[in-house]
Amino acid sequence: MASAAPPDTPAPPAFTPRELTLTMSGLIIAMLLAMLDNMIVAPALPTIVGDLGGLNHLAWVTTGYLLASTAATPLWGKLGDLYGRRITFLSAIGIFLLASVLAGLAQNMAELIAFRALQGLGAGGLMVGVLAVIAEIIPPRERGKYQGMMMAVMPVAMIGGPLVGGFITDHLTWRWAFYVNLPLGLVTLVVCWYTLARLPRGAAATGAAGPRIDWTGAVLLTTWITALVLITSWGGAEYAWGSPQILGLAALTVAAFAAFVLVERRAAEPVMPLSVFRSANFTLAGTLALVVGFVMFGGVTFLPQYQQFVQGSSATNSGLLLMPMMVAAMLMSLAGGQFISRTGRYRALPIAGTAMLVLALALFATIDTGTSRTVTAGYMVLLGLGMGCLMQTTTLIAQNSAPARDIGAATGAVTFLRNMGGSLGVSLLGALYTSHVTREADELGGDVTQMTPELLKSLPERAREIFQEAVTGGVITTFWWAGAVAAAGFVLAWFIRQVPLRGYDEPAPRKSRTSGEAMAENSSK
Repeated sequence: MASAAPPDTPAPPAFTPRELTLTMSGLIIAMLLAMLDNMIVAPALPTIVGDLGGLNHLAWVTTGYLLASTAATPLWGKLGDLYGRRITFLSAIGIFLLASVLAGLAQNMAELIAFRALQGLGAGGLMVGVLAVIAEIIPPRERGKYQGMMMAVMPVAMIGGPLVGGFITDHLTWRWAFYVNLPLGLVTLVVCWYTLARLPRGAAATGAAGPRIDWTGAVLLTTWITALVLITSWGGAEYAWGSPQILGLAALTVAAFAAFVLVERRAAEPVMPLSVFRSANFTLAGTLALVVGFVMFGGVTFLPQYQQFVQGSSATNSGLLLMPMMVAAMLMSLAGGQFISRTGRYRALPIAGTAMLVLALALFATIDTGTSRTVTAGYMVLLGLGMGCLMQTTTLIAQNSAPARDIGAATGAVTFLRNMGGSLGVSLLGALYTSHVTREADELGGDVTQMTPELLKSLPERAREIFQEAVTGGVITTFWWAGAVAAAGFVLAWFIRQVPLRGYDEPAPRKSRTSGEAMAENSSK
């Protein structure tokens, strides 16, 4: 039995087609900036370490960015609810650009990590800001196709980012991996300053209510998610699972999470309103967003290992070999958005998407050292189609399930869950992959975690076979676990209800008078 549709939300000032096109262009650039940054920086990391030193802190250049971005998304969403989308979105762009300049000027690894965290703080505002602005100006019935455009940016970033980053590293200096954000960011800043000027201001900004930012909740949220990611990153690698460090982080995670729930239940303006989780559809959409993040960033991260060490691809080519998956995800995301806008129905997409994820991951778990690139490309197409069914649909369902006043917080919550799934996927599956490879390749001696494709070519044939079998087994392990998570998502997807997509309130049509009413009016004059 489907629940009643949420109440209609008041329409913001109408945008002309030209204004809407201009606004969407700025939002697309902003989303591209947020998603492109990590992809551009990755190829430059070896050069950065060679210049600044600090190899043992290399992972934190990426981890600091991801943690800050993940933890900041709910806060940015709530700030938009309180102060209006325009001022918070422009602030996020400004922080991201300032941090890009500072990262490019960094003189040591400590400075770079700190500025990358600041950059992640701004990026969190870019991602949730784009989706919240679309929710502000586009009714849910039409929102699918626009959010589909935004989700289509992700494959473009994942394909183009490494190519741009490699070109910058080879022909300029690594600092331009950060400076390249400035021209695009300034264009976005100008466009959004102009086009978003007519959006309504939040209650706190207009003086209707005093600003009540839930700083305590934001700090507690950051604390428990950081501790949790550190457990999954360090457990079994830096420290034993039963070590005081890991046990202490586990206790901190539990305590901070419990305190966070208590604070959010009592806060006047919680950074993540727990009331939105009372909607079964919202909770299911958020859980599926976590599943997508886990599979996309966790399972797919280790596929290039197989392509480089086993199939013999170069680093650049392994990025290009992901193109079938990314193009399929982009096309399905666009097609899914059009389908939702035309029919108003969305329930079939999460079910079909999770089914394709399970099937694709099961097929990937059958690979061996002789599997061809053509076969893996076919599996990647299926995986991409599943991702495309889910990426923008989960956000749309979550927004449609939340009250209008909490649309920013709801968008931030579902984005947070997707990012958290990615963080946990990378760390958990990374630990499983590393453990399998080091155990199976132990007989080679030395530190196999420092193996490179070039070094592998110099080894004797039997040694190469042992390491390639170990890598293949490690990748298969990650796909089995990612498949188990996707299977759980498939079961949950069947519980999503088809709730009608709400539209904005429109002025009631003027009632025509009957001839009797007209005669009565004339006689009274």
